[in-house]
Amino acid sequence: MDPVKLMKQEVGRAAAAQVQSGTILGLGTGSTTAFAIQFIGERLQSGDLKDIKGVPTSFQASVLAKQHGIPLTTLDEVDTIHLAIDGADEVDPQFNLIKGGGAAHTREKIVDGLAEKFIVVVDSSKLVDKLGTTFALPVEVLPLAVAPVTRALTALGGTVDLRMGVKKDGPVITDQGNMVLDVKFAAIDDPAGLEATINNIPGVLENGLFIGLATEILVGEVKDGKATVRSL
Repeated sequence: MDPVKLMKQEVGRAAAAQVQSGTILGLGTGSTTAFAIQFIGERLQSGDLKDIKGVPTSFQASVLAKQHGIPLTTLDEVDTIHLAIDGADEVDPQFNLIKGGGAAHTREKIVDGLAEKFIVVVDSSKLVDKLGTTFALPVEVLPLAVAPVTRALTALGGTVDLRMGVKKDGPVITDQGNMVLDVKFAAIDDPAGLEATINNIPGVLENGLFIGLATEILVGEVKDGKATVRSL
């Protein structure tokens, strides 16, 4: 098997191993989290886990959970989320994140922010000294506000691109029916300040800066052709 895929599997397996019976789970979005969902489903089917309910962060997570036999619930029906498992596009030394490569960051922030524990599953390429150095910041925007929000983000020093679909004509549309602006900054020196500033722009629904939410980072690496996982 491809070493990178094997590494993602092992990180997903390590996260799934932390799930306990009776847990309300936040189910994240992305390729590594998909393996965690698969392994949680396998533990349920084997009887190793019981009484699990998942809160999906996207249509993708919902479909995967159903495929693997994980019962789903909603935020209307639960008072707490015990554990959320999700990926990230960048992780800095303070455990701040950039998320949104899958355009699901709005729902992810709601679910991950409510969780008592939030485990982030990544590979070592996602570890950065400063956010914004390798990945543009996704900003979900109401369609009617794309032009004024683009101007406001440009005034903040960002280079703004409307995210376009792959194998689809036109822009990416989120699960909420909105558009995504990918904003490249030279460096993000104050992630918490920038998160608040961008979210105060009229027409912005949410941005991909996740500040102070992650409690553990599981990092997958390939060494000598073998997949390893370490916890931060």
